[in-house]
Amino acid sequence: MKYTRKDSVRKRHRRVRKKVFGTSERPRLSVFRSNLHIYAQVIDDTKQHTLVAASTVEPELKSSSGANCDASVQVGKLIAQRSLEKGIEKVVFDRGGNIYHGRVKALAEAAREAGLDF
Repeated sequence: MKYTRKDSVRKRHRRVRKKVFGTSERPRLSVFRSNLHIYAQVIDDTKQHTLVAASTVEPELKSSSGANCDASVQVGKLIAQRSLEKGIEKVVFDRGGNIYHGRVKALAEAAREAGLDF
């Protein structure tokens, strides 16, 4: 049976989510990547509540294309800035079933450089 790219991502995401769980002390930084945009949110899985979110569809980031590494870097910096403002310094990284490469890696490294610990 041949899997589509989306099927493969879903399969990997289920496998990752068995191990990655966000708590109040260390919430989960979840990344979703579409063909046109990239989305990141910090989630407390115990309360099932999104604490902070950022994406390339927001007006301040919408000027550039959302489907490149530069946009991912901007989202990474923005999510880190908003998290630090809320007092969140440590997170668990959830790559969302995507391979840690390209846009996902750019977002993660930008968030680390901006002060998030994971």
